[in-house]
Amino acid sequence: MHIGKVSLVAFGILFSIVGYSQGVNSSLLEIAKIQDSGIKSKRISSYDRSGKNDDRLTNIEDGKRVTIFDVKGSGVINHIWITIAPLNPDITRNDIILRMYWDGNEYPSVESPIGPFFGQGWNESYNFSTLPLAAAARDGNALVSYFAMPFEKGAKIEIENQSGKTIHAFYYYIDYQEYGKLPEGLGRFHAWYNKKLTFAPENGETEWNYPREYSVNDCEDENYLIADIRGKGQFIGVNYYVINPSPMWYGEGDDMFYIDGDEKPTLHGTGTEDYFNTSWSPNEEFQHPYFGAGRVNEKVGWLGRTHVYRFHITDPVYFEKSLKFSIEHGHANGLTLDLASVAYWYQGKASSIPQAVSKEDRQPLPEIGVNEIFRWRQEWRKNKGNKKDLWGNE
Repeated sequence: MHIGKVSLVAFGILFSIVGYSQGVNSSLLEIAKIQDSGIKSKRISSYDRSGKNDDRLTNIEDGKRVTIFDVKGSGVINHIWITIAPLNPDITRNDIILRMYWDGNEYPSVESPIGPFFGQGWNESYNFSTLPLAAAARDGNALVSYFAMPFEKGAKIEIENQSGKTIHAFYYYIDYQEYGKLPEGLGRFHAWYNKKLTFAPENGETEWNYPREYSVNDCEDENYLIADIRGKGQFIGVNYYVINPSPMWYGEGDDMFYIDGDEKPTLHGTGTEDYFNTSWSPNEEFQHPYFGAGRVNEKVGWLGRTHVYRFHITDPVYFEKSLKFSIEHGHANGLTLDLASVAYWYQGKASSIPQAVSKEDRQPLPEIGVNEIFRWRQEWRKNKGNKKDLWGNE
């Protein structure tokens, strides 16, 4: 199977472990292969160099940047594990920034709050399990990555504490394979965090033809942007975080991939839940290795917070020159939503990405609850003349 210079070999290390196979090869057969003697297993961790049990970085003050990985030469990072104290919500993972630099570049190719990168939305922690990423026990406080992250001229990973508090303990493993010469065709791993409060049309929100008929999306630039990439590579997934301020279904919006400058979507989907491989406006937790819902709201309808994800493990989206991936916020962008996302992709060379959203703009909007709904009802009653027998479906 020919897959070009920017190949999925970078993912092959991951696939062989978890069961993805081509032809008759199985995962157990793959890990039985004796590797080239030029490959060496290496690790950088927070172990106590004194031999005691203080295996952590301590007292990382607010505003401080700390480099946790700085390696020269060629290699592939294949495993990251991190846990942090205090636990959520005393220090939210939304306010600790993760950056990764490849091949000696001064600019990062990965920049994201550490929680959303690993599948922890907002200021919460919960168990989350996928093929490349996990937030594991206890209570989702073990952050794990199995993404393959190749580098040829060195790699650096840093964190920045923007929490306003001191990180008392930061534990980590970063396992990698050292190569004398990196195999040909391995792309560089990229990840980008975005967040936006989407706006409703001037004539108000609408969905499912209520309170008026569907509109037409005649301005796709108003879609929520998940990725806007220049170069050659393949898109491999997204974590998508929704705060919905109403009980109405949020997911009629179509997904749209524009490949290599196409003026209209090269790949045009049929709805948010369809892109995430679910159906019929789901509101239940479901975790498949490639797709699912790591967290769903627990309120009326679809009011509140939902985290859905999809990884293009066997179906990457390939592009030669560029890729723009966006999604409607409600059909024809008819809803106000607080949206955030982390997009993941490989490129032929390490490229810069837009700077992460500022701490102030990154804060999730407050959730809407029963008190707000009751106030809405009072305004509705006034609109109906405050008749004593009003029920709610008039």
